[in-house]
Amino acid sequence: MVLRAVLLCLAGLLTLVFLVPVQPAWSCQSPEPLRPQDPPVWRLDVADLKVQLGLYGYWAGAIDDCYDAKAQEAVRAFQKDHGLEPNGVVDDTTWQLLGQDLEVETATGPGPPVDGAKLILVDTDRLFLTLYVDGQPFKIWPIAVGRTTMISPVGEWKIINKGNKGGPFGTRWMGLNVPWGTYGIHGTNAPGSIGTRASQGCIRMHNRHVEELYEWVEVGTRVKITGVEPRLTFNSTIRRGSTGEVVVKVQNRLSQFGFDPGYADGRYGQATEKMVRELQAVYGLALDGSVGIDIYFLLGLR
Repeated sequence: MVLRAVLLCLAGLLTLVFLVPVQPAWSCQSPEPLRPQDPPVWRLDVADLKVQLGLYGYWAGAIDDCYDAKAQEAVRAFQKDHGLEPNGVVDDTTWQLLGQDLEVETATGPGPPVDGAKLILVDTDRLFLTLYVDGQPFKIWPIAVGRTTMISPVGEWKIINKGNKGGPFGTRWMGLNVPWGTYGIHGTNAPGSIGTRASQGCIRMHNRHVEELYEWVEVGTRVKITGVEPRLTFNSTIRRGSTGEVVVKVQNRLSQFGFDPGYADGRYGQATEKMVRELQAVYGLALDGSVGIDIYFLLGLR
């Protein structure tokens, strides 16, 4: 009986590992103020903090996520020199002072675009965001993108909301309809991170740049993110109703093979199922509209 129970548990674990698509948990988050602690806290925004302190000459150590005693000492020195209480607590006021002298002016370039179909292209290889109007590049801005462990979501999205979250999101926020997390294009309180891979997956811009873009695009504007892709495994069967990065990859490959499902939006809907059925018909496979090992193989994903 014990052996049977163990085998059943192992079978359940194997089912979870190999059959159930696991979605990444990364999303943009607004953290609480960073406070001195013993033992020291490890947090993703500490690396941004150390970059900013370094640009002001208060930090020359490693750029990591540990808010240790030396980092706390550097923050207190910065706070004291800038008229703040030197308590080592990194709140919005400290972040604003850390960023205000490093914010850039909007680059010289064209004014607001005339009416036309707009598309935002985010290149996570070259770290640039380009606004296209009627298929032509209109203006380019530098950006920061996700860390290598928190890659920005490659795919074709759209802006679903606009606003001002403040704090680490700077002065403007444009949310994207990524189905596996909360991602957006936004400003930053750490302008020294622009031009690097520093975020939790969101697209960061200088505040004055994002304010400009914000005024030029509307809810519903398409956003295409290209470049660095996550490592994926193609073991699980996906079908209508599935979502995730594997779906994006399958949608892109279907398009490359001449079976265009429309936007690669990570949602396995009617159009994707239709194209899979057409592919199955060409190769004499069962027309069930699902993607398993055979379709992954045909698409060159295995």
